[in-house]
This record gives sequence, structure tokens and C-alpha cells, in this order.
Amino acid sequence: MLEGEWIKEFCYLDPVQRLEPNRNPENVSMSELPNPKPRVVICVGDIHGFVTKLKNLWSNLERSIDQSEFETATVIFLGDYCDRGPDTRHVIDFLVELPSRYPRQKHVFLSGNHDLAFAAFLHLLPPPPDGSPFSDGWKEYAASEEREGWFNGEGFENMYLQGRRWSGKIKDKINTVKKTEYQGSIYDAGPTFESYGVPHGSADLVKAVPEEHKKFLADLVWVHEEDDVFINTEDGDKCCKLIAVHAGLEKGDVKEQLKLLKARNTRVPKVEALSGRRSVWDIPEELTASPTIIVSGHHGKLHTKGLRLIIDEGGGFKDRPVAAIILPSQKVIRDTDVLAK
Repeated sequence: MLEGEWIKEFCYLDPVQRLEPNRNPENVSMSELPNPKPRVVICVGDIHGFVTKLKNLWSNLERSIDQSEFETATVIFLGDYCDRGPDTRHVIDFLVELPSRYPRQKHVFLSGNHDLAFAAFLHLLPPPPDGSPFSDGWKEYAASEEREGWFNGEGFENMYLQGRRWSGKIKDKINTVKKTEYQGSIYDAGPTFESYGVPHGSADLVKAVPEEHKKFLADLVWVHEEDDVFINTEDGDKCCKLIAVHAGLEKGDVKEQLKLLKARNTRVPKVEALSGRRSVWDIPEELTASPTIIVSGHHGKLHTKGLRLIIDEGGGFKDRPVAAIILPSQKVIRDTDVLAK
């Protein structure tokens, strides 16, 4: 048996089979393999408050995948559920209902930088592990406070930096990079406040957000790892480890990065893995030794080169689609696709 064939068959085995001491490439028979084909993994890009797009995308995914495979799929949402679009409240309603509607699916909800900031404003983030106050994190970025109009209302005294920026009132009217008008703050958080029935920057949002939504935001993970994910490539099928993180991973010590992300370490006022751009675009070199997919949203682009997947075709723009990718096929599905019922 060739090495590649053994790796592929090994990925089908469950953990108990892998630990059997005499298990090797020559004594594995196809009849023993528990699954006839790779499981389906769906990665859903940034939604940004557009509930109609989300519902249309979900319907298109359901139509594009065999029913039994869809009902047992692993679905990874890549973060940024709020801001820009008008329906953040209804987006979160839809997401929190998925586990009861599809009990056989596995759902993973990553935090995006926008969701992190939303949670920060609601005081849902864990405190810094070293016991320092959140206000220590303001100092590094204090020069931007006036221009960004950081929140100074009720509860700001010990608020994580991004919560103050998210709920602030930016003085600039136009985002010169995106050529769009700011919606309240540098995060375009105005529509999120309004979806809960309160004006932008109001401390009343803390009371307006339902407890179920607060729990959803508080439970968001900063990184997710998934073993034995197949992907179809130009070189054939590959069995990979998958790391899902909203923006990406930096060059350097990946093990330490993953440790900090899993711990949701709020000692860092700006989490590069959730908000970086060029610094997190590529796959860190140390992950290239064995096949590792890194899948992200955040970047306002659709990029599927090699094992680096970036699924954010919409970027929060109302005239762009919300997209998802299906693995192993790498088929991209959009809310705008017109599919036969």
C-alpha cells in the first residue's frame, strides 16, 4: 500500500482503531473502515447582521448536500455575526436555534472581532488572567481615543478596549479605505444597537440583549481545531488537520498562539488572530510540515489557494453575497445562488 493511500485510510479510522498496537498499513482492510466516504464539513463566512442572506444561504446548503450528510455535518461559523447589516438580533436568534433544529449536526461558533467587541460592551469577556484591569489595555491605543470617540458612558470604567471602540461615536464620517459611511462607530455597530431597539452608544443595550444571546456571545470560541478533514486538491484528496480562526495565525510560535486563543486571553487589547490583516494571511511555516488547513473569514475576500481558505465574500456589504465552503469538495455556496428545489 502506498503511503498516501495509508494516510487516507488511516483518516477513516476512529480513535480506538488508531490506538491498537498492531494496526499498520498492511493489516487494515477496507471492509474494516467505518465510513465509506469523508464526512462533510461546512465553513460559513461572515454574516454581519444580514438574516435574509443567512437563511437563503442555509437553504442553498441544504439543497446542495445529500440530506443524510447535511444532517450530520460539522458546521463551523467563522464569526462576525453582528454590525453593518440591520438584523443582528434575528441572526443570533437563527444561530441559537440551530442545535435544536439540527440535533445531529455539530455546530461551532467562532468569535469574530466584531463579536468580541459586542461581548466586551456587554461585560461578557473573561478578565485578564494576570488580574490586571481592562483599563490597562487602553494605554497603547490612547492616541486614537478622541478621533474614534470611545464610549465613556455607564460601565466604561473597566471595559475591554474593543468594547469602548465598538460603542463609541467616531468623528470621521467616511471610511476612506472602504469608501463607505461609518455607521455610528469604527465597527459600524449602529445597526446592532438599533436591532435591539436602542440608539447607538446607549448603555441600555446591556438590558435589551436577551440572556440567551448573552450566553451565545459569552460562549464563542476564539479558535477551533478539527482532525481528519478531507479536502480535494489538484494533487488529489488530502486528509488534514483543520484550524478555524476568524482572521488567521501569525508567523512564530503556533503552539503558544493556540494556547492563548483557547484560553481567550483578554490581557491582549487587540487580538491579531481575530483582527489582523496581512500579518495573518499566510499559513505559518511550521504548519506546512503536515497538511493543515487554516480557514478564516474577516478579510472581505474569497480565497481558496492550497490549504489556506478565506471565506468572506460579503465583507458586510449589503450588495455582496454571504458565502460558505463545503469540504471536501471545496464547493462554494452563496446566498444568491439560484438552485433547483
